[in-house]
Amino acid sequence: MRGAERLDAFMARANAAYYASHDPFADFTTAPEISQVFGELLGLWAGIAWQGMGAPARFLLAEAGPGRGSLMADALRALAQALPACRAAAAVALIETSPRLRAAQAARVPEAVWYDDLAALPDGPCVLLANEFLDALPIRQFRRQGTGWQEHFVQDGGFLTRPAPAPDHPAAADAADGAIIEIGAAAQDFVRALAQRLCRQGGAALLIDYGPEISAAGDSLQALREGAPADPLADPGRADLTAHVDFAALARVARAAGAAVFGPVPQGKFLAALGLFQRTDRLARTQPPGRAMALLDAARRLAEPDRMGRLFKVLAVCHPALPPLPGFEP
Repeated sequence: MRGAERLDAFMARANAAYYASHDPFADFTTAPEISQVFGELLGLWAGIAWQGMGAPARFLLAEAGPGRGSLMADALRALAQALPACRAAAAVALIETSPRLRAAQAARVPEAVWYDDLAALPDGPCVLLANEFLDALPIRQFRRQGTGWQEHFVQDGGFLTRPAPAPDHPAAADAADGAIIEIGAAAQDFVRALAQRLCRQGGAALLIDYGPEISAAGDSLQALREGAPADPLADPGRADLTAHVDFAALARVARAAGAAVFGPVPQGKFLAALGLFQRTDRLARTQPPGRAMALLDAARRLAEPDRMGRLFKVLAVCHPALPPLPGFEP
């Protein structure tokens, strides 16, 4: 019997075991697996950021949580066609700890170099992409109980609570009795370190995930096991645990570190501004009818508000001297 673990420690342990032993894409499908155009557009976005950085002769093109490597492979292909000088300047870096996923990524991006975390990346200007990376980082949960607060711990497949100080969160002061406040400290630490690096060494980052635009109360912890919703506290390591990303908190952290911030904006608006539908239409014209229809439906799945277009948000963090980045126009 394991003693009580604070929720963030439990979530970190469970996800480390899950990603080390499972193919997560048997349980869920991410945007790069839905449409190749997603990765192509992000690659071209990275190319424009590289130009705004002064087109350095060498820079890191990095991805955090690169999945099967599909996004990076599509991004590199688009850069090679549209901005070959940028492609030649890019040193590809993947932040990944799972040996299983590293093997899948190597098949698609054989020139990549792997790193365990952000701190291990080599020095130099950098453009970093992160799609559905932050949602898997551990969170803490606090419950309002009368005039005080309790924090969630996990023991024997269930929650127990322990008294805690009020969480540092905009919604805490007005939270109703029983309300849940989530603090994504790991995501904030990652973005803080990323913003500090970009301010020191130059570059930009694009963070795409699901969650609200403003900080709000609510319980968003969820689990997927074999493609279906599951109890997040049962059988740690057998399911993928995620929580909504607090984009407003991440923007505050990045600005406090001195970085410029664009967004968050809905994914549908961002991708449409980058030319999702125009690129998909051109690609569909070269395909048989069935494949063409699948491509067009994939674009709609990514962008339509009642599918992924509104729930998913996009946030850019960059060196303050960088010119405005595409996709965030008013």
